[in-house]
Amino acid sequence: MIELTLFVKASNPKQLRQVDEFLKAELGELDLEIKVSISSINKWVQVSLNGEDQAIATNYINQKIGTCPVTTENIKKDTVLKGYLLKIDTSKQQLRFDIGVFQPKIVQATIPLTYLQAQLANGKKIPINQICEIYGFREGLPLSSKISNIEVEEEGFLPAEFSPEQLEQITFWKRSLLDRLIILNASQSEIDLVLARTGLNRDIIRVDALGMFEHALVCKLGTDAAGLVSGVGRYMRNAVFIVYNPRRIIDLIGETSLNL
Repeated sequence: MIELTLFVKASNPKQLRQVDEFLKAELGELDLEIKVSISSINKWVQVSLNGEDQAIATNYINQKIGTCPVTTENIKKDTVLKGYLLKIDTSKQQLRFDIGVFQPKIVQATIPLTYLQAQLANGKKIPINQICEIYGFREGLPLSSKISNIEVEEEGFLPAEFSPEQLEQITFWKRSLLDRLIILNASQSEIDLVLARTGLNRDIIRVDALGMFEHALVCKLGTDAAGLVSGVGRYMRNAVFIVYNPRRIIDLIGETSLNL
């Protein structure tokens, strides 16, 4: 039997069922028994695989969904990890990420304000809350980081920075000049249903998956993401909405490219 911690968080039994249905639909033809559960630590989804094809299933899950390292022994310097933004820590002036390390203790990755200012604000001394607001960084958002030092600090933190892939996405979103409505805590099928029901799909180019329950609605040119919130919000009571407007970044920081 193989046990994995998926790079997926489920906040309720319905989402756990959706993960279970997805895995069984994708892996249903394999000789495999699948069991899913929610970890008591930060709601990570855990799956056990048992059967002749468990190695095949493991490779597929690693490529399609991703898994958590669980322990720092699985992390090396410059390792790129997905993580969920756990806290915008204004007291320590840093972002804290849940990277799925919880054995034998919880370890989080941190990105300091000085890095955010250098990489995202053209060196301007912009407060951490303002940087997070214009870039759409909010607790629960999945982001990719690169571990810069594997020595765990006393408080259980690993120093990190945004990965090159994450910075490329940030740059692409900014240069596109298109609004995006980021929706947390909702599946693709739920979003598609609401867009069809409200007719707002005519204002959307596509829906990009950031995670299994995190998505970005790419708005057509001229469509204001903030204006979509009331339309979809009444049908998605448990979702979290983040409005991303690249023009706000340009107005505050200028059109200078990010320092990649």
